[in-house]
Amino acid sequence: MLRFSVTIPAYNEERGIADILGRTLKTCASLRSEVPGVDGYEIVVVNDGSRDSTASIVGTFPGVSLIEHPTNRGYGAALKTGFAAAQGDYIGFLDADGTYPPECFPELLRTAIRTGADMVIGSRMAGMQSEMPLLRRVGNTAFALLLSWVANTRVSDTASGMRILKKESLARLRPLPDGLELTPALSTLALHEGLTVVEVPIPYAERAGRSKLNALRDGVRFVSTIVGLAEIYNPLKFFGVAGIFMLGLALLLGIGPVVHYLRYRAVPLSEIYRLLTILVLVVSGLNVLLFGIAANHVIALARGSAATDHWLARLVHVGRLKRLGLFGLVLVGAAILLNGQGIYNYLTTFRVGVHWSYMLTGVFLFLTGSHLFMISRLVRVFELLREQVRMDPASGHSERRAKDPGPKG
Repeated sequence: MLRFSVTIPAYNEERGIADILGRTLKTCASLRSEVPGVDGYEIVVVNDGSRDSTASIVGTFPGVSLIEHPTNRGYGAALKTGFAAAQGDYIGFLDADGTYPPECFPELLRTAIRTGADMVIGSRMAGMQSEMPLLRRVGNTAFALLLSWVANTRVSDTASGMRILKKESLARLRPLPDGLELTPALSTLALHEGLTVVEVPIPYAERAGRSKLNALRDGVRFVSTIVGLAEIYNPLKFFGVAGIFMLGLALLLGIGPVVHYLRYRAVPLSEIYRLLTILVLVVSGLNVLLFGIAANHVIALARGSAATDHWLARLVHVGRLKRLGLFGLVLVGAAILLNGQGIYNYLTTFRVGVHWSYMLTGVFLFLTGSHLFMISRLVRVFELLREQVRMDPASGHSERRAKDPGPKG
C-alpha cells in the first residue's frame, strides 16, 4: 500500500493558508476511496520565516506537521525541507495562496500510479479555466517553448507549483535552487534525466494576498535556470547553434566581396572592414562550436553518454569531424601557397609586395584551417579516452541511451 505526502511552503500566507489546509485535509481524507492503493497521507507545512500569523494558523489544524525556518530562505528551500521530511511514496506539493486546487490531487495521484510516471505536473496551460494574468501567461508560454526546444520534448507548463513526484526519483533531481525557479528546474532536470513526465490539466485561480513573483526578475531567473541546467546535459545545442549562426552570418557578409572579385578581379579598400568582420565571425564561430563539441564529449565521458537527439549533434558526428582535419590542412596549405610570394619577399627584402586582400585571405584560410584541424584532433582524443573508459570495468561507467518520454496528457 502507498502513502501520500503533501508539502506546502508558506511565507506570510495568513490570508490563504487556512482555506488551503482545510481543502487539502478534506481531499486527503477521501484518498482511500478515490485512489486505489493509497492507504495513508500526511501534510507538511514549511513556514519559511513568516512575519505574520501563518504559523499560528497552521498550529490550529490537528494532524498537520509544521516545520519552521527561522528566517526566510526561499520557496525552493522550503520545498526541499518538506521533501526531506516527507515519508510518503509519492510527494505532492502546492502553494499556500489558493491558486492551485488541492481537489485535483486524486486525479494527479491516479495518473501517477496508473502510468508509473516519475513526475505528474498540474498544467495551468492545458486548456482548463485559468485566472492567470496575461503577462504571466505570456511568460509561461515562452518558458514552455524554451524548455520544449532544449529538451526536444513538448511541454505546456514549466513553472507549475502543483505536482506529484515519486520520492525515489528525487535523488536524480539535483541540484535544485532555493528560489521560485525550483519549479522550472524540476522540469528541466526530469526531462534531461530521462524521467517519465506526465501533464494533467488543472484550473488556476487568482491568489489570496499579494504575489511574491516579480515578473521581470523571476522571469530572468527561470530562463537562466532552464538554460543553465540544460547546458549540463547538452551544451552543443546552445553553443553549436551560436557558432553556426556566426558562421552563417559570415557567409552572408562574404557574398558581396566574392561577387565583386569574380566580376572585377579586385577587392576595393572600402571592403576591408567587412572582411575583418567576416574574419572575426568565422574565428569566433569556430571557437564557440569547438567549445560545444568539446563540452558534449566531456559530458559523454562523465555521464556515459551525451545528447544526440537533434540535428546539430548529427551534423557534427564524430566521423564527419575526423574528416575535417584533412580539409583543414588543405586550407592551411592554400593559405601558404596564396601568400608564398609575399612571405618570400618579406623574408628577403622586409617588404610584402602583394595586395592586402591576399594577406587577409591567407590569414582567413590559415586560421579556419587550423581550427578545423584542431577540432578533428580533439575529437580523436576524446574518442580514445571514451574507448578506454568503456573498456575499463573499474571506471564505473555504463553507456546510457537518451530517453524521450515526453509529457503526456
